Amino acid sequence: MRFVIRDGYARYQGPVAAGTRHRHAAYQLAIGPEVAMIDDAGVCHRGPALVVPPMTWHRLLAADELLTYFVEPQCAFADRLRAYDGIAVLEAIDGLQDLDAAAARASADVDPRLVDAMELTLTEWHLSMPELAHRVGLSPQRLRAVARETLGMPLARWRVWARLRRAAEALAAGQPLADAAVTAGFADQAHLSRWMREMIGLTPTEVLPALRASDGTPSAPRSTR
Repeated sequence: MRFVIRDGYARYQGPVAAGTRHRHAAYQLAIGPEVAMIDDAGVCHRGPALVVPPMTWHRLLAADELLTYFVEPQCAFADRLRAYDGIAVLEAIDGLQDLDAAAARASADVDPRLVDAMELTLTEWHLSMPELAHRVGLSPQRLRAVARETLGMPLARWRVWARLRRAAEALAAGQPLADAAVTAGFADQAHLSRWMREMIGLTPTEVLPALRASDGTPSAPRSTR
């Protein structure tokens, strides 16, 4: 099992157990011999590769081997995925060889001020919404509206996702679960567990072996501006 975090995306490779119903703040690309997941209407989607847009409720079925990417919506690689408004089967995936470069660039489809705000949440998770909005030159109300219009989700949801990423980096670096939760701005380990289950369908304990077996050191968040 391998779970690595890079600028603009995370990648997991290995077996997966049947997950719980969840939705995340990133695009998911799931690739395998046969990927299967169930959407919120109970429809089962199967194929060699599936794409899941942000905020789409789904449940992944068990697989012996899966390669999955979580692509953050503010990066340029996400521009190739925005046409999908629900779970879709992909017969071929173009551009994965360019993923590192495209994920490290800012999206051309996202307001640069929103990109700045999203990047700030990766490094300064403690900022309040008024402070965050001030830093990017918008009112809090306008920043929230731009996020909803562009991303289809509240900025608060992205801020939780950013904290989960920070917690995953802390766990990969060897911090105990309780310490990683505090490092990422969660109240405690139980708080981290609740949010991780809701957003990726797994608990920190389930994710930890893949993080500790990572084939690379998690990268420090870097601005895509």
